[in-house]
Amino acid sequence: MIKAGIIGATGYAGGELVRLLLQHKEVEIKWYGSRSYIDQKYASVYGNMFQLVEDTCLDDNMEELAKQVDVIFTATPQGFCASVINDSILSQTKIIDLSADFRIKDVSVYEKWYGITHKAPQYIKEAVYGLCEINREKTKGARLVANPGCYTTCSILTAYPLVKEGLIDPQTLIIDAKSGTSGAGRGAKVNNLYCEVNENIKAYGVATHRHTPEIEEQLGYAAGKEILVNFTPHLVPMNRGILVTEYATLTKKADGSLPTYEEIKAVYDKYYADEYFVRVLEKNVCPETKWVEGSNFVDVNFKIDERTGRIIMMGALDNIVKGAAGQAIQNMNLMFGLDEKEGLELVPMFP
Repeated sequence: MIKAGIIGATGYAGGELVRLLLQHKEVEIKWYGSRSYIDQKYASVYGNMFQLVEDTCLDDNMEELAKQVDVIFTATPQGFCASVINDSILSQTKIIDLSADFRIKDVSVYEKWYGITHKAPQYIKEAVYGLCEINREKTKGARLVANPGCYTTCSILTAYPLVKEGLIDPQTLIIDAKSGTSGAGRGAKVNNLYCEVNENIKAYGVATHRHTPEIEEQLGYAAGKEILVNFTPHLVPMNRGILVTEYATLTKKADGSLPTYEEIKAVYDKYYADEYFVRVLEKNVCPETKWVEGSNFVDVNFKIDERTGRIIMMGALDNIVKGAAGQAIQNMNLMFGLDEKEGLELVPMFP
């Protein structure tokens, strides 16, 4: 059995890690870390765990935790993992960090967008960006994985095949993204109160959202050059889900014509036909968050706009599963040589 510890176990992503790992036949959770609920029974925080989890919450002592487990999940705010990680910890256990501490390779870009000093830049180069569909082989040998976030996972996977194959001009890419309120975390904030969110939709972080450089960096690798994108997130009154709609100018063929539906579809199938968790939908079917809720699936599709010479790409996922905990477990499975789908063959919930 793989012994796992979770720091930040009482946040939304941490709670989802617990829910999924309890159903994983190869894992035993040894440490429910939560600075806010030390010595309280975990099931008193999450009532759905009554008679399922008898443990009490522990602190966030990574040094002690590393001695007891094979893998540590840090579902913590930016800055925590980088502030405590060291050679001793990494020599004893593997770490899957759900924050952004090790996602961006340029430390100056991280510090600019996140507004904090990076405490462990020496590990940035080693950390593997844990988007399994793109970095699967690198993940298998990693001891430190930077687990991508929900907006970035959906945005990158939706456009990746076309960027990689040069079928769109990535400099024209515009990403319009919408998230359920769980993406903002479990902490009490006025902007996330029921009366603030219900019957409302709003953009935020316009031209300044900190996931922008992460999307640019990863799609830049696919394009083979630095790119700039417009990324605008919105908050919508639902619990779970990410929906992205992305727009870009198509690259014309040698004869001046646009790629056909069949040609674009063939490119998506080239990259995703063998990817269990990425579902390329049938023609004219738009992704919807309700059809991926509670699962590790990403649904993607596209529509060619011949009138403007652009393409509209669409993607949907559950922000707490594929956008956080599910992806972290997918990474863990790869790191320990397990079936990538183990513990994650979740049928989407409806209604």
